[in-house]
Amino acid sequence: MAEHTYTGSFPLHTPGKITKASPSDVRRRNRSLIFSLLFPSNQCSRAELGRRTGLSRVAVSDVVNDMLEEGLIRENGFETASTGKGKRGTLLSIDTTRLRIISIDLSQEHLIQGAVTDLLGLPQQRMEIALGPDNHIDVDTIVQFADELRSDLDVNRIIGIGICTTGVIDRGVIRESTALGWHNVDLKSILERRFGIPVTITNDVTSSILTERFFGQGGPNLLFVRNDQGIGAAALIDDVPVVGESHAAGEIGHISIDPDHGPECPCGKRGCMERMISATALRERMRGLSHDEQMRIIREAGTYLAAALAMPIGLLDITDICVYGPADIINNAFLEAAQERLDRTTTSKFHARSVIRRCQCGTDITLRGGAIAVVRHYIEEG
Repeated sequence: MAEHTYTGSFPLHTPGKITKASPSDVRRRNRSLIFSLLFPSNQCSRAELGRRTGLSRVAVSDVVNDMLEEGLIRENGFETASTGKGKRGTLLSIDTTRLRIISIDLSQEHLIQGAVTDLLGLPQQRMEIALGPDNHIDVDTIVQFADELRSDLDVNRIIGIGICTTGVIDRGVIRESTALGWHNVDLKSILERRFGIPVTITNDVTSSILTERFFGQGGPNLLFVRNDQGIGAAALIDDVPVVGESHAAGEIGHISIDPDHGPECPCGKRGCMERMISATALRERMRGLSHDEQMRIIREAGTYLAAALAMPIGLLDITDICVYGPADIINNAFLEAAQERLDRTTTSKFHARSVIRRCQCGTDITLRGGAIAVVRHYIEEG
């Protein structure tokens, strides 16, 4: 996997959140600034952090000392002096050895995956539960799963539990998840009462875009599409995730792309994206067909997706479109057809060419993103 070196600000701002400045707010902001310059893999001296943040030497030293003690960062050798004069500064970097996160992925069909990760979301310990076709995920199952992941850890080293799931999530409440069959489930409060640890609930596509941003090839303005058993999207604008008025941004699965002739959808419409171009729907349509016919359907799906994305691409002026999905669906035929349609519908003299590409982050994309979401919350809230 190609790793993208992240040099901008860590997207710590919660959209729509305005707080009155207080000394603790200023301290938290300073901590966020310093953490953002180091995350995920940068190294800076205290002097360099001062130059890049505009903070005084005393302010930098005060925050850095607290972060060292807390286990967020560590000293990591010395900078290379440009001249032979003066003392070399001690380099600081993210500490991956002390603090831990519990990340749980509920987005996969018939499978619950979990991991204990470091601050970069890299799994240090894994666990999974395979579910039969008649098994349904309930809250008790998640509580027991998290308890097992937590059992061998020092509770003082755990900064949070991250849950990734499909559906609409509003401040830790799963408002609607068709895949889980849940409606208005306050999973955050349930888990926090049980474990006494901060819990972050994140939509699976939002989790995935965070992984692509920090450890893939994504930039601060990115449109991300996840296509597997369903289809959903997420967007970053200037490194801030787009949430939406009802916390439902990216729920594109039930946008109809062929309302007159498309297949019927359980939602009551015809031609919804989920019924037409999700990996599950495409595999069903291609079953038993020749290779040529399968490729025709794949190319058609790529064209449909590009047509649906043309409007938000033009509206938001985004040039990087990343698609995550199984290799048999999101293949060269799919991407070439999608790119051809994008070129025809979005390229102009005042809009740079939008490029659609396949995500290379691998199967841990959701788990890792869930851990990053916990880190964001921990740094922002303290």
